[in-house]
Amino acid sequence: MTDVEAQVRSKTITWQDPLATARLGATMSGLEYMTAIADGRVPPAPIAEHFGMRWERIEAGEVVAVAEPDESLYNPIGMVHGGVAATMLDSVIGCAVHTTLPAGVGYASVELKVSYLRAIHAGRGEIRATGRVVKEGSRIAFAEGEIRDAEGRLLATASGTCVITR
Repeated sequence: MTDVEAQVRSKTITWQDPLATARLGATMSGLEYMTAIADGRVPPAPIAEHFGMRWERIEAGEVVAVAEPDESLYNPIGMVHGGVAATMLDSVIGCAVHTTLPAGVGYASVELKVSYLRAIHAGRGEIRATGRVVKEGSRIAFAEGEIRDAEGRLLATASGTCVITR
């Protein structure tokens, strides 16, 4: 057995049916739905379970998600994969937009631009992603996001556009 084989780790992820959750969410305003997820009354999205992401704050037009990255999210060169930051930023941008929508109205990301400023590593504490709506529209919404580490250092920023689906 090699050194690498001796260091095998595992991670178990469980989730609930995301389509059933989405159907329930369609009966609530976006703010009500996101608040219910944050409060644990509605199951989170499976991707949140995979990343260990939880909702810390939900307000109309602004949300905060927190996660503590682990080694299962590493890329081949020993740091958290950039896709994790992109996914968190896409999530907080989309969910910030969602908090502004009435029941039965959805959204989809159509553009995401991410700037990576510092590497993210496991074992350095929680990272906090904030998303806020910049401009609401009837068909398109614009939002921005950022990720900071436990010391408040800026790790990544993003801007995104969401199409509103009725």
